[in-house]
Amino acid sequence: QVQLVESGGGLVHPGGSLRLSCAASGSIFSINAMGWYRQAPGKQRELVAHIPRGGSTNYADSVKGRFTISRDNAKNTVYLLMSNLKPEDTAVYYCNAAGKGDYWGKGTLVTVSS
Repeated sequence: QVQLVESGGGLVHPGGSLRLSCAASGSIFSINAMGWYRQAPGKQRELVAHIPRGGSTNYADSVKGRFTISRDNAKNTVYLLMSNLKPEDTAVYYCNAAGKGDYWGKGTLVTVSS
């Protein structure tokens, strides 16, 4: 089992920045890739960014050039740095870990509003 705890969400003005964190614990050796997803009200959950253990990152087209995903293996933590935030980025952001199983955090709310 893998446990994921997100943090760093909140209210930010358009054009602002936030950094989300996702701390993993448990059977972390089984994790091959981690990612961030988001779900806006009335919409399906969508992939935002993905970082495999040894491969290159990938991003949704809507966030390319604005968001950066990174991981600190020593801290078992993955980050999502979000810059130039837009109202359409408002959503609950979920951390995901994939490997032998598929694990999700409870989510953290990001609200972009003036």
